Amino acid sequence: MGDLSAGGTAALPELLRECVPQVLAVVARRYGDFEACEDAVQEALIAAARQWPETGVPDRPRSWLITVASRRRVEMLRNETARRRREEAAGQEPPPAVRGDDELALLLLCCHPALTVPAQITLTLRAVGGLTTAEIARALLLPEATVGQRISRAKQRIRDAGARFEMAVPAERLTAVRHVLYLIFNEGYTASAGDELNRVELTREAIRLTRQLRRRLPDDGETAGLLALMLLTDARRPARTGPDGALIPLAEQDRGRWDAGMIAEGVAIVTGTLAQAPIGPFQLQAAIAAIHDEAARPEETDWPQILLLYGMLHALAPSPMVTLNRIVATAMVDGPEAALTALDRVAGDPVLSRHHRTAAVRAHLLEQFGDRTGACEQYRLAARLTLSRPEQRYLESRAARLR
Repeated sequence: MGDLSAGGTAALPELLRECVPQVLAVVARRYGDFEACEDAVQEALIAAARQWPETGVPDRPRSWLITVASRRRVEMLRNETARRRREEAAGQEPPPAVRGDDELALLLLCCHPALTVPAQITLTLRAVGGLTTAEIARALLLPEATVGQRISRAKQRIRDAGARFEMAVPAERLTAVRHVLYLIFNEGYTASAGDELNRVELTREAIRLTRQLRRRLPDDGETAGLLALMLLTDARRPARTGPDGALIPLAEQDRGRWDAGMIAEGVAIVTGTLAQAPIGPFQLQAAIAAIHDEAARPEETDWPQILLLYGMLHALAPSPMVTLNRIVATAMVDGPEAALTALDRVAGDPVLSRHHRTAAVRAHLLEQFGDRTGACEQYRLAARLTLSRPEQRYLESRAARLR
């Protein structure tokens, strides 16, 4: 038995959270019915939280949890009269072992196409991330009841769709998994609403899950690119806000506060995967992030190379945000007038026309061009369009400076 006294009971929640995806994956693989297995695992976690502080952590905590959850699942099955004989036999067998690919299968199940993207995100955080309903609600700024209902509906849809716990990895499902992990990271890095700019628990969880995915698929270039992008982006987080929580833009950040270890790891990953795997969107975004991170000063940033990479990204995976970022790079290479002309050409895009970043970019370009009045108006418009209070305060301060 391990002793909890050295690390204190504070270490227990983290240990249980790390065990959740493997335990749930093993039990679901063996017994089926994701929802019932998730309930059995939750009961095992409750039992561990009650017993381990008194008895100590077992030498093999995952096996302990798997055994307890399996017994609970068998008890459930024995209560189903029509399946009594089969499940009583199953109850005599030893608990299944952890398999290296179980967590990938669980990720694939949580990103089943029958689910909406918000449901995929919520279920992934619950089943694979091990977050409680309350923790997910706090992270996503949603009522706890809403999150609970979303999880219940997601499990019901998986059951209705006849989804199976299997290791087949269709390309579109793996794409969905990466997309969900990317969305979780983005929501943590720049919260879409609320008082805080960052939600560290989400970025940390996204990076952890992406590391797991890469371990299962070491030859997948886009998974490697996604991990590199997360590391290179999150490396700047310590310098993104001031002591008062105010947003600090990239060009004004103290680069000495960036995480050099994360940058080195991210650069190594993206450099390696670009040399070996077919180029994909996440790899290109990681390469752009690497150029930013490797510049010791803002004026040393290789903007022509960034513009070239955005051109490749636009050709490979066009999107409104890629278009906007490409325009920003154009301003740095060809000047604000050329960028404003490019921005005018896409002004009719329904996504860009409603997004606060479009107004913020136009404000920045107008400020560079010398139109202080126009820039002030656009900064104010951007502040009205965003729901993030740190961004609102930053944009309003930019507008005030131009009065």
